[in-house]
Amino acid sequence: MADVTFTSPKMAKDLTVYATAGDCHTLLSVAKAHKVPIEFECENGECGSCAIQVVAMADTPMAIHLTEKEKTVLRFSGKISKQQIEDAEVRDMPPPWRLACQYIVRDEDILVRL
Repeated sequence: MADVTFTSPKMAKDLTVYATAGDCHTLLSVAKAHKVPIEFECENGECGSCAIQVVAMADTPMAIHLTEKEKTVLRFSGKISKQQIEDAEVRDMPPPWRLACQYIVRDEDILVRL
């Protein structure tokens, strides 16, 4: 199980929910299931409207996988750099921004800034 804490100025207070790691649910589906006011449009990683900041709560974050759609959309929107993509792929350093519709929840506690 992973603790996922959502925080946003749109919310009266932070919300922490339990997410089952490994069940292939995206962060967007977890947010929608708990009525978190996250913006989204296409739900397919093409529009970038669900871009969120993810902070790992552990000292050593888990390795991540950026989808090709995430790389393209986040890079085009200026959210992440080419160097951050390389750092994620080569050095297992997660970038600060992700697409909620592409991020698969893992067995790792995270803070999600909307």
